[in-house]
Amino acid sequence: MLFKLSMSGLKSKLKDYIVLLAGLVMSISIFYMFQTLALNKAFIEANSVIDSIQFVFHAGSFLLAIITFFYILYANSFLLSLRQKEFGMYMMLGAKKQKITSLMFIETIVLGFISLLLGMTLGVGLAQGIGQLLMKQLEFTAGGYHAFYLPSIAVTGVFFLFLFILSAILNGIKLSRITVLQLVHSDIQTEHAVIKGKRTAFIAFFSIILLAIGYAAMVNMGDLKEIGIILALVTITSGTYLIFMSLLPLIIKKMKGNKKRTEKGINVFTFAQLNFRINSLTKILATVAMLVALGAGAISAGMAFKNNIMLMVNGFEIYDIVTHNPTAEEKDTLAKITFNEKDEYHYKTDDQFVYYIKEELEKNRPFIQVYTDKGSFGKHERVSGELPADAVAYAEQGSDQILVPDSWAHALSTIQPYYVYPDHTIKIVEQKKYDEIQGKEGNVFIGISDDFEAHKEEWKKLDLLQQSKYDHAESINSKYRSYQEFYGVASGTVFMGFFLGIAFLAMMASCLMFKILSGASKDINRYQMLRKIGVRYSLLTKSIYKELFLVFLFPAIIGIVHVLAGMNMFSFILIDPYFRVWLPICIFIFIYAVYYMITVQLYKGIVLPKAD
Repeated sequence: MLFKLSMSGLKSKLKDYIVLLAGLVMSISIFYMFQTLALNKAFIEANSVIDSIQFVFHAGSFLLAIITFFYILYANSFLLSLRQKEFGMYMMLGAKKQKITSLMFIETIVLGFISLLLGMTLGVGLAQGIGQLLMKQLEFTAGGYHAFYLPSIAVTGVFFLFLFILSAILNGIKLSRITVLQLVHSDIQTEHAVIKGKRTAFIAFFSIILLAIGYAAMVNMGDLKEIGIILALVTITSGTYLIFMSLLPLIIKKMKGNKKRTEKGINVFTFAQLNFRINSLTKILATVAMLVALGAGAISAGMAFKNNIMLMVNGFEIYDIVTHNPTAEEKDTLAKITFNEKDEYHYKTDDQFVYYIKEELEKNRPFIQVYTDKGSFGKHERVSGELPADAVAYAEQGSDQILVPDSWAHALSTIQPYYVYPDHTIKIVEQKKYDEIQGKEGNVFIGISDDFEAHKEEWKKLDLLQQSKYDHAESINSKYRSYQEFYGVASGTVFMGFFLGIAFLAMMASCLMFKILSGASKDINRYQMLRKIGVRYSLLTKSIYKELFLVFLFPAIIGIVHVLAGMNMFSFILIDPYFRVWLPICIFIFIYAVYYMITVQLYKGIVLPKAD
């Protein structure tokens, strides 16, 4: 009988339960996706450039478990709020509170079991789809990744079953303490933000101190290592929750108290709405801020490692192509590439020397690397100084031959790699003497393209053509080979960053949309009342846009600040962790804006009466 009654209750509020179920399913699927990497030790250690990657994933699992724990408790408290009035009516008709508690327990477990099955099924599907898509886009083919991973299924199942049972018990305890009158009138109870000056100031100050400690730990992650990860995890998480709990109600109260702002349109209603529900918003918005930091941070880290590949390659190889005596096929391939810088030098060879023309080299000076500090790695400039005539790049000890300056020797070693003429020495001669030399003529083409990664197919073809020219093909150190080596090392870390970033952003959207839509039914009467007294439909729509914009804005700001501070964590293994960091942030803002527009449209569809 109780089971039938609980199922009848579920059907009676099906729309609300679908919103709840969608949020639970998404949180379970994201948790499972994370565990497919976190528990696969062999995969992450074989495909990461971070030494303590396993510890990082353990810390991440702990943080995600905390976030999920509070999210599930909140979701299940929403489940209780859906049925409070109905339970009150049952008790007024003579039902015992113990039976009502059992009914609530059954509903919580049934809904949890359904969401667990759907969540793990969706998690496997997302892990497979996102994993394969990223591998294809990143050209990452490392084995060992499993979308369907039994250890992840076991951990996810046990963790969420525990959470649902705990939630059912807590809901039962809460239900047993509520009076019948409170249950019957649950839909007309209000929330008040309790803001006390000294207490709020102390909590706000303490939260800022915690965040400062966390940021300092991330800046010095190279020295602190595992301790730094733990310190940042604890201080930033607790600091984020405290800053939302202390400052957000105060900010909303100040905005509501600004008469110039509230007297415009129906702003007084908008800010009253925010002030009305601020207590229930703070914790979920802090959770969203942490998910924003994790999601946008993971994508930013993935992009930083991807960008670092070219920074490393450019630090070791200046020219995209260096080819001697290019064949017709090589020239055809080179013609398809746009070059920002390109030069051609001529030379002659005899049994001992490779003769380069002094005037030609000085007119079109080649580039050399600039090594002044870490920030200059990968930068280059044209070689300076005079190039002596009859100078050689290398001379035996005790020889009276003139040596070229070191900077020129470095430039010449770039123009003529050691494998081209391994038994010859470079010698610089003037044009007049060059014309008199009897020897085999040759030329070398060097160039820097407009975008190396945009021409990977051409570089691959040129690399194969280069290999066919020389006896020791394995000794060729072309820029394309360097790129392949660095990409092979970093691609696993890039894959993990994008994979987890997509997962966390999906969970972030789920949390925020669930929070807003789950409370929408309580707002219907307010908007209908305003419409009946003559408030224009356009003003109501504008109020919704403004209210939800502020709700979305606060966690986005805190989350992005966390990301910008957190990128320092990788400064000891990346040349420039902030290189093009604006790109992933812009991608996040675009995705976030899409979530915002979707949420606004869904919320409008629930609370607004039909337009006349």
